[in-house]
Amino acid sequence: MKAVERAKLLRSLRQESRRLRLLVLVIGFFLVTLTFVVVSKPDALLFNLNGRLSVDQAPRSLLIRQRVNADEAASRRSVDTLAAAAQDPKVVDDDNAGEEVNANTRGASEDEKRALTSHPEQGINMEEATASERLGGEDEEGRKGLHEGHQEHKVTLPTVSNYTIHDAAEDSDNGKQEDGKTDAEIKLAMDVDQSNDGNRSHQPALDNMEWDKPLCDFSNFRANVCEMRGNIRIHPNGSSVMYMEPAGSKRDEQWKIKPYPRKGDELCLSHITEVTVQSSKVAPECTKYHDVPAVIFALTGYTGNLFHDFTDVLVPLFTTASEFNGEVQFLITDMAIWWTRKYAVVFEKLTKYPLIDFNKDNEVHCFKHAIVGLHAYMEFTIDPLKAPHNYSMVDFNRFMRRTYSLPRDAVTALGEIPKTKPRLLIISRQRTRMFLNLKEIVAMAEEIGYEVVVEEANVNSNVAHFAKVVNSVDVMMGVHGAGLTNCVFLPHSATLIQIVPWGALDGICRIDFGYPAEQMGLRYKHYSIGVHESSLTDQYPMDHEIFKNPLAFHKNGFEFVRQTFMDTQNVRLDCKRFRSILLEALDQLNQ
Repeated sequence: MKAVERAKLLRSLRQESRRLRLLVLVIGFFLVTLTFVVVSKPDALLFNLNGRLSVDQAPRSLLIRQRVNADEAASRRSVDTLAAAAQDPKVVDDDNAGEEVNANTRGASEDEKRALTSHPEQGINMEEATASERLGGEDEEGRKGLHEGHQEHKVTLPTVSNYTIHDAAEDSDNGKQEDGKTDAEIKLAMDVDQSNDGNRSHQPALDNMEWDKPLCDFSNFRANVCEMRGNIRIHPNGSSVMYMEPAGSKRDEQWKIKPYPRKGDELCLSHITEVTVQSSKVAPECTKYHDVPAVIFALTGYTGNLFHDFTDVLVPLFTTASEFNGEVQFLITDMAIWWTRKYAVVFEKLTKYPLIDFNKDNEVHCFKHAIVGLHAYMEFTIDPLKAPHNYSMVDFNRFMRRTYSLPRDAVTALGEIPKTKPRLLIISRQRTRMFLNLKEIVAMAEEIGYEVVVEEANVNSNVAHFAKVVNSVDVMMGVHGAGLTNCVFLPHSATLIQIVPWGALDGICRIDFGYPAEQMGLRYKHYSIGVHESSLTDQYPMDHEIFKNPLAFHKNGFEFVRQTFMDTQNVRLDCKRFRSILLEALDQLNQ
């Protein structure tokens, strides 16, 4: 036993000896490198011991360097002069919140603590979700500043009165981006493309280069978007994004944006935090640097409804962020933790970095490229002529299949797999627009030759599970509603059948699901029910105007239409009439 113990002890000593030699080598290499850096490039040591970059130590390309007079009294007089000229702007600590204001009230804004949106109940209308408090009004004159604890390092931020506020009448003219690209822009694009390959470094040229487009584009009817490259400060605590003007710049811009693609929907946007985007020569110093672009967007609005999850967030986010191949930082206003967990696998595919809760973050983030808002077009679609890199809904459909590791990229022709029936998925509903004769529909489909699957999609559905079910079928059908959004998981060339309720709703239904399905490479079939297939016959006499001229009801607005034709109507499908639609879908699977 002694010989064995001696052998074990010898092996242990050898291992410890190797570890010690390795540690000595690492420490030696570090000391040599540090010595070389200190001797050859002393300016490379930017940070002081507290981890923050002081104003005097920072390079001019990264911060606006403040000229501080050794005479403390003179410094105070200078600050007082600036404050008077700017109508008493506030100089506050980073961690201080501002004051909440109404749109018609003047004063400083206060960043209140926000409670994360709780998981909505299945029966709750998403349009009635609790609103997040708005920050900042268009008439406010106060602005947040930064106080680092030393009087000589106080920075006074510019006030709203120093900038032009673009109202709705000016948006379409001033917000348009120029089509032509200068040599400087081409160089910027090349720099960003190189950074996406993983070989990124601080590029001082970006900080001194003028971004010659307007900071924001408000010309799109669906969404406002701001984009800039250069020296950018994002200060969530002040709900502000600052584009630092290069020396000699005469840019004078300020924009108010709610980064959620429901432009013009005041009810929806009243829940969204307002972000101020402005050009400036003065800003708080950076506390965190990023070598990747930033994308700022909101999550409140109508999210929680499956259709709006995709048309308002996931499709626009894919359109905006895919080009960065994961090398992008998301900053989310009005964040709902349950929602980010529900779609965690999607976020993991779009970004390699942890999500930043914009409303709870106190850092001053510095970026070279930032986008505020998401590119969005028609409902649930991507316009390849306008989207970055000509992305389309085919790309999004492929992205969703790969994100959830779905096995089928395309449908297989009938007979290609022996003894296999084509699969039909019927999306059922439990509260409104239900199939009143579901068993009869299933029996008819099975008689034709389908293997039928019935599933209900709601806010509590497991996305990964439902995606696998949808991807396994060849044909999916359902009454107009959020459940049809699951068509994003269908294999290429599968068929989507939309049952349109009574009420002259064909246009709305085609926009929401018909055109998007076709743009995804799916086959689309549109079935409008007749009067005899609607449960409205149980509520109104047959000679009622609702049956004679349903289009006349649309003049009362969408809410009235929704309550009349969607929330109180169910469907009793005429199986003899609908049979031909299923047979056509079956024939197409043979092609």
